[in-house]
Amino acid sequence: MTTESRVLTVGSLRVAVVRKPIKNLHLGVYPPDGRVRVAAPLLVSDAAVRVAVISKLRWIKRQQAAFNGQARESEREMVSGESHYFLGWRYRLDVMETKGPGRIVVRNRRILELHTRSGWGSRQRERLLHQWYREQLRELVPPLIEKWQVALGVEAAGWGIKKMKTRWGSCNAAARRIWLNLELAKKPPQCLEYLVVHELLHLLVRNHDDRFHALMDRHLPRWRLARRTLNAAPLAHETWEY
Repeated sequence: MTTESRVLTVGSLRVAVVRKPIKNLHLGVYPPDGRVRVAAPLLVSDAAVRVAVISKLRWIKRQQAAFNGQARESEREMVSGESHYFLGWRYRLDVMETKGPGRIVVRNRRILELHTRSGWGSRQRERLLHQWYREQLRELVPPLIEKWQVALGVEAAGWGIKKMKTRWGSCNAAARRIWLNLELAKKPPQCLEYLVVHELLHLLVRNHDDRFHALMDRHLPRWRLARRTLNAAPLAHETWEY
């Protein structure tokens, strides 16, 4: 598929413009800090894009203000007493030294016990927690993939989990492979399901056009609520860059 990408400046806004062989112009504002992106038909001029952005300027500012006010997790030091999240629940971290291999134990939806080897620093403890998050997603995702592949009539060649700084998920339609952000382990289960459906749908519809939204409405009527929940949840402390 032919695409052209560039950045336009509209007043104080930097706008990423991607031109594709599509019929309509689509404007979006994205977390975590209100990035503005326009997907436009190939023949739409820069002037037309500027007009579209200016006409939505008030709405863009409201969306950016909402993202700027979104809670951020404080910097993680991986010590006892910190708050950490798993599947939408807030847990208190309890670091415990062990002679055996490092592991994570969940206690009563309140405590995350981090069993760590003597001498491990914050990086090693964080690596253990991320490894545990990854293991949990590897158990949670396959039933969702199987369920929604049947419901949508699609089949992914593969899927994976990785840390992403700009997206909750992505789909390589040509390779028929989807990726899910490791951060989803912290979010409520409905957010994970929403991302699975969203990315699998891109195997049918590459763009976020009217057909895509209609299919989301048909198969997951409450998807907008899941998206709002996801975007309202505290973001990781790390700096997100585009």
